[in-house]
Amino acid sequence: MTAHRFELRVYYEDTDLAGIVYYANYLKFIERARTEALLAAGIDQVALERELGSVFAVRALSVDYRAPARFQDVLTVRTTVAAVTAARARLIQEVWRADELLVAAEVDVVCLGRDGRPRRLPEPVRAALGGMLPGP
Repeated sequence: MTAHRFELRVYYEDTDLAGIVYYANYLKFIERARTEALLAAGIDQVALERELGSVFAVRALSVDYRAPARFQDVLTVRTTVAAVTAARARLIQEVWRADELLVAAEVDVVCLGRDGRPRRLPEPVRAALGGMLPGP
């Protein structure tokens, strides 16, 4: 599967006093994009919690801020799955303005049970995420 794409516009509320996107707001942008990518892969997080008692949690996050976005910029967040194991998935998420890479992030997600303890990714989730891995 190619990268999932999620488009958004930068609003005034996303910016700081200097008129650039406040660094923490990129985390919101990539979270929204991750949710849309999972939905596109057939993973409904509400159903996952209701039916299997599992929720996603971010275990690790690495972000490289390369260039700022500004008010009214149109951005595209590209999400790809880099790796899937029994217990976690690593996603690569990039925020682009046209052909300029602004932010690159690596996100490791895991599943937690209702008790808050780690658990293996449910098989349907592993299969769906595995289907998002880039081909040979």
